[in-house]
Amino acid sequence: MRRVSTIAVAGIATAALAFSVTACGSSSEEGSKDAGIGLAYDVGGRGDHSFNDSAAKGYDKALKDFDVKGKELTAKDGDTDADRYDKLASLAEAGYNPVVGVGYAWTPSLTKAAKKYKDTDFAIVDSVVEAKNVASLVSAEHEGSYLAGVAAGLKTKSNKVGFIGGTDSALIKKFAGGFQQGLKDTNPKASLDVQWVQVGSAKGFGMPDRGKDIAEGMLSNKVDVIFSAAGGSGAGAIEATAGKKGTWSIGVDGDQYYDKGLAQYKNTILTSMVKTVDGSVYDFIKSVIKDKKPESGVQSYDLKRGGVSLSYSGGFINDIKPKIEAAKKKIVDGQIKVNDTYKD
Repeated sequence: MRRVSTIAVAGIATAALAFSVTACGSSSEEGSKDAGIGLAYDVGGRGDHSFNDSAAKGYDKALKDFDVKGKELTAKDGDTDADRYDKLASLAEAGYNPVVGVGYAWTPSLTKAAKKYKDTDFAIVDSVVEAKNVASLVSAEHEGSYLAGVAAGLKTKSNKVGFIGGTDSALIKKFAGGFQQGLKDTNPKASLDVQWVQVGSAKGFGMPDRGKDIAEGMLSNKVDVIFSAAGGSGAGAIEATAGKKGTWSIGVDGDQYYDKGLAQYKNTILTSMVKTVDGSVYDFIKSVIKDKKPESGVQSYDLKRGGVSLSYSGGFINDIKPKIEAAKKKIVDGQIKVNDTYKD
């Protein structure tokens, strides 16, 4: 969920950038590369109860395990690609290595930064940047979302299910497509209402009030299970679902049943489609700092590798676990081919 402190951090980052450009005025390739780990969050930053927090978890573990320092920056609403590039450049100039961009919105700016700072090891989460010094950390969101669709199809009583996406990007349509297929394969009678928080804009990941409004509209139409892939906006949807008896939300990215910021709603979180963003970020950092063999190219975290999964926290889907595990096995064995995009 958005907080004033997030905006403050972004402001500090901008000020720090202005200072570094004025004071240094030279490429980090001429300086040391031992300042620590640089992490650039997407809109919402640390504390979004979702995607960014998962990346932060891997980052925090790396700081502790490898006894290094780090610096975190956060993209602001309205940041241009040039603004995002400046943030990445400030980290590289200051000697942070590796540098991780959390989210596909960093693609253009990280592509440019990797080209200029060739001695810096970069990673991008949920996108692909083709460069020798970039690791592209991607997940099979559609596979994990298929399992969420199976759970929704088995748990809905109204046969009306909802999906809320932060925006209508190709990435979020992977979630929607897998969820749609899992739902229909399991319960052909169920209908799916798909809505986007903000069409064509990453701002949709940091609008919890809007997420809540969309969810309340769905609930008023007798939708009783809502899966949100919307970052901080999803927290608003979870809040709305908790306010109506007999309805469920499905969390995303991390296991939101255990999210301290959502603790008061945990008994209405049916399950979560967990992405090991923390694991992929940690693995990449480890490859650079400890192993001295930086990952590069596409690093795929699919269902077979354990890169995505469905949580059983709370015990709310234990009764349907055999069916979920059967579906998982079919995907891993190649018997089920999951759609990687949403079909209207």
